[in-house]
Order: sequence, then C-alpha cells, then structure tokens
Amino acid sequence: MSDSQQRSEQHSLSMMYGTYADILFVLFPFLVITMQRLWDGNLADILMRPDLSIAAAILAGLAIGKFVLGLVSNRDLGRFKERIVFFIALTLFVVLGPAIILMLSIVGDSEVPEFVAFVQPVLLIIAISLYTTAVSISNILTRQESGDTETGRAGGLHGAADRSTGHEPLAIPRRSGSDTP
Repeated sequence: MSDSQQRSEQHSLSMMYGTYADILFVLFPFLVITMQRLWDGNLADILMRPDLSIAAAILAGLAIGKFVLGLVSNRDLGRFKERIVFFIALTLFVVLGPAIILMLSIVGDSEVPEFVAFVQPVLLIIAISLYTTAVSISNILTRQESGDTETGRAGGLHGAADRSTGHEPLAIPRRSGSDTP
C-alpha cells in the first residue's frame, strides 16, 4: 500500500471517529434523560416523549450545516451542487419537518398516538444516517479541493505555504515581555 493510500485511509478513519463522536455528544443528554426515567421506573414513557424527535432535529440541523459546508467548500462543483441541494431538501422533508411536527404534537396533546413509539426511533436512525452522509460528502469535497491543491491542479489559486496541507498555517503573535503583569 502506498503512503498516500495509507494517509487517505487514516484520514477517513479519523473522520469516521470524529463523526461518531459528534453523534454520541449529541445523544449524551438524551442518554442521561433515559437513565433518569429508567431510575424512576418510567421506561415505557421514553418512546412517547419528544426526546428522540429533539435528537433527530438536532442531528438533521447538523447534517444541513455539513451539506452547506460541502456546497460552499469548492466553487468548481457545478455537477454536484444539485445533488447536495437534494440532500438538504431530503433532510428537511424527511427528518427535520416531521421531527418538529412530532415534538409540537407530543408536547401539545394529552394523549400521544402509539405510532409515535415507532416513528421517533426511525427518524433518529435516518438523522444519524444523513449526518454521517453529510460529513462524508463534505469530507470528500474538501479533500478533493485539498488534493487539487497538492497536485497543483488548482491553477495557482492557493499559495505555496499551504500546498502540503491545503490550508494556511495559523499565525499566533507572540507577546512581548513588557505586556506581562
């Protein structure tokens, strides 16, 4: 295996871990709520409360953000823009809209229909899938831009300082000795 393939594989693995860390971070408060309901003996109420819809809406919002990031990351993506906009619309239509409607209906209604216990986990699974897809698409598009920079195919759009990483290094000014207390 070549060095570039190994780096690409390592980068993909790191992105996967980062993606699932984001998902776990979003789901952590809902795990705490679930454990508290389990402690109180109200485990049956978990699927009838708006918690899973809230988590699905949060992940759908994050997915839309990642899709938009992929959309604006590279201006030479004319053939992919319609696909990315389709995924944004799909996220709004399939996850975010129904999740918000379910949240409002569950909170505002005294008796929650039983189908909610099946719809909410499905929405959460779809939201996780769309977020993972959004991160992958954004990663592919930004890596493609970075790959173009590394090989010089970008046509001189980036300076020589960022050719190895695809980004400019962060310049942090040093404090002078007279500024310290």
